[in-house]
Amino acid sequence: MAHELKSRQTPVPAFTTAIGSNSIDREALQAARVDLAATFRMAARLGLQEGVCNHFSAMVPGRDDLFLVNPYGHAFDEITASRLLVCDLHGNVIEGDGVPEATAFYIHACLHRVVPRVKVAFHTHMPYATALSMLEGEPLAWASQTALKFYGRTAVDENYSGLALDDREGERMATALGEADILFLKNHGILVAAETIAQAWDDLYYLERAAEAQVKAMSTGRPLKPVPREIAESTAAQMQDGDAESAQAHLESIKRQLAKLAPDFAV
Repeated sequence: MAHELKSRQTPVPAFTTAIGSNSIDREALQAARVDLAATFRMAARLGLQEGVCNHFSAMVPGRDDLFLVNPYGHAFDEITASRLLVCDLHGNVIEGDGVPEATAFYIHACLHRVVPRVKVAFHTHMPYATALSMLEGEPLAWASQTALKFYGRTAVDENYSGLALDDREGERMATALGEADILFLKNHGILVAAETIAQAWDDLYYLERAAEAQVKAMSTGRPLKPVPREIAESTAAQMQDGDAESAQAHLESIKRQLAKLAPDFAV
């Protein structure tokens, strides 16, 4: 199912030649590598990945033209900080061994280019949220407290048209996202857009938990009991207050767990 990016790939021999030795904060880049690698590893442990087909990206700190992304052919559980690629928005690998998966490039490069507010983008086919993307109508029901974290923050791309193997598919997704943070890709999966790696991870985790609870509730055959709109709105506002700090604490927590369980993630 995964496709290697070939036609847009023109590797640059040396990182410093391509972007200048003084044009990037190397310490900030390394921290971003470690944080992003941690999210790959924990996503794998929680069963949120699908083979070698899903992808996470994060803009290189201080740059609007370079992003980190996982290399083609590696499962999430194989990702380390040093294995992540630095790519530009034209498909060139600036740093790292390998190339991005083709759909990773066309989705993430387009998203970061068309919607500059999106500094981090996670795309998965995680099972429960993807199951909701297969249903007619609004995917997420406002029937659980966890779901209310996303109230007013979701959008739906209704127009699945096959694999994202050119700019058109990625640009359509970027347009469909609009001002939302969560995009349900009908017949496909989900996309989480965020300002930070911590916020993207937090949303990815809780989105799947909300979807899992909804699917299990629906499986009983009994009707869902939605939260009244006024309560949904006020609860969503409560959740947004301090959400960035909570998300950062969540990320630090998974890094501590991985330091014990799989310390090589940070290498």
